[in-house]
Amino acid sequence: RDRKRRNEFPLSTSRSHCSRDLPIKEFEEGTTSSDLPLFDLSVIAAATNNFSDANKLGEGGFGSVYKGLLHDGKEIAVKRLAKYSGQGINEFRNEVELIAKLQHRNLVRILGCCIQGREKMLIYEYLPNKSLDSFIFNEPRRSQLDWSTRHNIICGIARGILYLHQDSRLRIIHRDLKASNVL
Repeated sequence: RDRKRRNEFPLSTSRSHCSRDLPIKEFEEGTTSSDLPLFDLSVIAAATNNFSDANKLGEGGFGSVYKGLLHDGKEIAVKRLAKYSGQGINEFRNEVELIAKLQHRNLVRILGCCIQGREKMLIYEYLPNKSLDSFIFNEPRRSQLDWSTRHNIICGIARGILYLHQDSRLRIIHRDLKASNVL
């Protein structure tokens, strides 16, 4: 992971890209206990170049993940939930609240969310080194992982999983631990 300090780039919550006014009434009715910023869809669309394929980082059963660049220069990763996922507004709100409560140095940090119309998105910090599988399954890049680095990666994974399974207030079972999910 290429991250020296957790708060290297402070998140701007100016109205230019975040909103405290939720666009969907049902989301407002379920009061949230977290103070996660709500991003406007137009800001996320602009940051990802209208969700262009050139900015797509990956895709899974949940939908697609895009790299984005906010107007203030902050890089983000946008998890855009598939419209056909069947996840309702209550489930989405619960997921946002849950992820916001899980803060650990070995877990990707959520920065906010976006919900507008049928769009539901989670906004995460962007980590530039890609995932672990891009190193271990690529012969030239594999040599960049000396044994000390490999040991540090293993210990970081173990600390993150221990936090989820035992040390957090909420007990979370990851269920999808694989090299492509380790950043």
